[in-house]
Amino acid sequence: MNKGQLVDAIASGAGLTKVQSERALSAFIGTVSESLTKGENVALIGFGTFSVAKRSARNGKNPRTGATIKIAARKVPKFAPGKGLKDLVNGVKKAAPAKKAAAAPAKKAPAKKK
Repeated sequence: MNKGQLVDAIASGAGLTKVQSERALSAFIGTVSESLTKGENVALIGFGTFSVAKRSARNGKNPRTGATIKIAARKVPKFAPGKGLKDLVNGVKKAAPAKKAAAAPAKKAPAKKK
C-alpha cells in the first residue's frame, strides 16, 4: 500500500474526504517526525512505539575495494510493533472491520413564518 492508497482507505474508513484524510495523515507524520527529532517516543497502545536509537561509530568495509572505513555515529528511527499488531499479523487475532463514520446529521432549514 502506498501513501495514495492509504489516504483512500482512511477517507473511506473515517468518512472523510480525500483532502481531509491527506491532511490528517500529513499531520500525523509531521507530529511523529517532530517528536522523534526532539528525542521523544511516540507510543500507540496496541499498535506500536516509534523511538530513536543511537548507533555508535564503527568500522566497516568498502565492498568494492575492501578498504576499512570509519562509519560515524548516528541516530536512527525505529518502530517496535505492539502486541495487538503482532497478534493480527500472526493470525492470533482477527482485525475488526473498518467502521464507516456516521454522516453528520443535516441541518434543517428554519421554518418560514407565514
